[in-house]
Amino acid sequence: MARNIHRLTDRQVKNATQPIGDGGNLWLYPEGHARLWVFRYSNAGKQREMGLGGYPAVTLAEARQRAAEARELRRQGIDPIEHRAQALAPETAPEVVPTFTQAAAAFIRLNRHGWNNRKHARQWTATLKTYARPILGNRPVDKVTTEHILTVLKPIWTTKTETAKRVQGRIENILDFAAARQWRDPANPARWRGHLDKLLPKPTRVKTVRQQPALPYQDVGAFLVELRRLTSVSARALEILILTACRTGEVLGAQWTEIDLAARVWTIPAARMKGNREHRVPLSDAAMAVIETLPRIVNHPYVFPGAKHGRPLSNMALLQVMRGLGYGVGGTRGDAVPHGFRSSFRDWAGEVSSFPNHVCEMALAHVIGNKAEKAYRRGDLFDKRRAMMQQWADWCAGSDVTDAELAT
Repeated sequence: MARNIHRLTDRQVKNATQPIGDGGNLWLYPEGHARLWVFRYSNAGKQREMGLGGYPAVTLAEARQRAAEARELRRQGIDPIEHRAQALAPETAPEVVPTFTQAAAAFIRLNRHGWNNRKHARQWTATLKTYARPILGNRPVDKVTTEHILTVLKPIWTTKTETAKRVQGRIENILDFAAARQWRDPANPARWRGHLDKLLPKPTRVKTVRQQPALPYQDVGAFLVELRRLTSVSARALEILILTACRTGEVLGAQWTEIDLAARVWTIPAARMKGNREHRVPLSDAAMAVIETLPRIVNHPYVFPGAKHGRPLSNMALLQVMRGLGYGVGGTRGDAVPHGFRSSFRDWAGEVSSFPNHVCEMALAHVIGNKAEKAYRRGDLFDKRRAMMQQWADWCAGSDVTDAELAT
């Protein structure tokens, strides 16, 4: 049995921002929002890395079990990567070296069940089709070079930096997968650290933060007056978005099982949160009034049901409501979009309310504080946030304009 193993705690894994080892050749590699378990070992004098799945889909305990199985294979003189490739060969391995598109499809099939949601899998496919496939798609995966990667990334590196970095990371994962399947050399031309970071400027130096167009907080009350005249489910969903300061996807994906009407709390599970942490949302009087009037459809889990049975409203539903009221790109009354109401709320919280900054940020489900501060702050400031969200709803109602004023 390997010495000095099981060093990590669940908290260390959850908060990791750089590679950390658990002992016994088990490592966790954070890459952006993703975290990948890796078993590192040497074979015939060459260093090899075998992916064991992503956290949190693969827990610390499960990763330890997989690493133990890999160590046992090494004890028997068996290469774990080759052993896994042989096990998968009948299902996924083509008889010849696959194209990049074929390798990407195999990688996505193998990993999609470990991803948080279907949207993530769709984003993988969409970005690769748009940016990588025109250059790499029909190229044998063992013929992909650094120059090909740069041809994909350079046109969007300074104009769509966040997207470009995601594309780079996805290509890197696919080529690592191809190397593990022995379809190509292990040297990865898409690797950022120690390779592309010497050829492209750091994303933080070229990325410009693009704020979502927002309605001034002073105008939110008048907007709500107009919105409440509409009777559609989409309008009610947009009203809840405004009153809770939640993201569009969080609102549209809301299920009745998440809402405790008696306690006036909406608990969004970690799997549906951007930060992968459960978020409790206090429901103000106005938010409760909306929710209590919503009809429930038998055998339909969603609070805001869409046209398709068993599915919520589409991602475009709230934007369409705003377009109907004259907002959005090229709108006659401004370019504000649904996500911008989070900025409206934050501006109000900072300029009108007297709540501390960390309460405002926690209401938006933002990660706050450094590691030491987060270690001591165990609660979610729920009572303070409940008071703040009630004040926000009251302020919006108090800043409403009358119908007569709207008509003038």
